[in-house]
Amino acid sequence: MEFAVEHQDVKGLTVVKITGEIDVFTSPRLRELLLDIIENGSLHLVIDLGEVTFLDSTGLGVLVGIYHRLRARDGSMSFVGVNERVRRVFHVTQLTKIFVLHPTMDDAVAAHEEATSQSPS
Repeated sequence: MEFAVEHQDVKGLTVVKITGEIDVFTSPRLRELLLDIIENGSLHLVIDLGEVTFLDSTGLGVLVGIYHRLRARDGSMSFVGVNERVRRVFHVTQLTKIFVLHPTMDDAVAAHEEATSQSPS
């Protein structure tokens, strides 16, 4: 499976769909693509990992770095479509303490809408 990243705006969120393996070879490209998305004004990301077949520590480092960059700009990042293998990586590394894993895209959109309705304008 080839590595690919696509993104689209959905109800005030940028949905980033990643396909393939996120590892030492693909992580630099992922980091660059996510930074471009942020630099172009997207501060609320939902990362769709439904077609990610492997995630290593280098990939986790990229995701943590992007998360911190977004938080510094009052942005957010959550995840959907996390398969059992990738979910285990998040649990073992205790990243479920900082990352929100939504069961569906609808849940991610609803959580974002609720958070933005409660924040002061």
